[in-house]
This record gives sequence, C-alpha cells and structure tokens, in this order.
Amino acid sequence: MEALKLLFSSDIGLLSVLTIGGVLVIGICMLQFFKKQAEHDARNAK
Repeated sequence: MEALKLLFSSDIGLLSVLTIGGVLVIGICMLQFFKKQAEHDARNAK
C-alpha cells in the first residue's frame, strides 16, 4: 500500500504512471491501425 501512495504522490511516480498510460494508448492505436490495414489489404487481394 505504501508503494501506491508513493507512486501517486511523487513527481517521478506520476510521470511513470503517465508514461505507462501513454504507451498503452499508443499500443492500442497501433493495434487498431494495423488491424484496419490488414482488412483493407485482404479486401484488395481478392
């Protein structure tokens, strides 16, 4: 529990949380983009 308090109360902890969140958002966006491109390529291959 002390670790969570430190994570959300210190500057470095907040930057870490923002970084992890940003990486997750970027990963989700990339996954959606690549999925859409794969579907587009599959439709054009027929």
